[in-house]
Amino acid sequence: MASTNDLKNGLVLNLDGQLWAVVEFQHVKPGKGPAFVRTKLKNVESGKTVDKTFNAGTKVETASVDKRTMQYLYNDGTSYVFMDTQSFEQLEVPPAIVGDARNFMLENQDAIVATNEGRVLYIELPAAVELLISETEPGLQGDRSTGGTKPATLETGHIIQVPLFITGGEKVKVDTRDSSYLGRVKS
Repeated sequence: MASTNDLKNGLVLNLDGQLWAVVEFQHVKPGKGPAFVRTKLKNVESGKTVDKTFNAGTKVETASVDKRTMQYLYNDGTSYVFMDTQSFEQLEVPPAIVGDARNFMLENQDAIVATNEGRVLYIELPAAVELLISETEPGLQGDRSTGGTKPATLETGHIIQVPLFITGGEKVKVDTRDSSYLGRVKS
């Protein structure tokens, strides 16, 4: 149990049997009336975001979330297999929990696996990863007022938009949060 005064970003709360992560919070002390805490909470499993207000000093139940660095080994067709780098224990994670992270995961790459009471909650990747462009069309220069983009297929099979000067076989940096191109990787 924690008080609403102890809230901080990233803290996971157990509200009515569901796990909610604190995205942002604000302590409000109006001129009239009691103080309260305004929060934005994100459901850990569904990703749904809600606004919730608590009276200041109210007790809320926190959930213990164990975040461990694990190595992604392979996809066996039904689940993604991760290995704990300390104990070498393997963990199978269903595709629904891996979600969009699969677009940026390569075999033997490290990822953070968050669990609660033995149940996998989500997979967390670094904000940016370096991946190879496996295929893209040649860029054509034409009439346009700003820089153009074209689709490119990454080595994971995911398609992103890249500038026209990028060619197949180049390594690029990609933002894992929104699939945006961040730049070339100097080799």
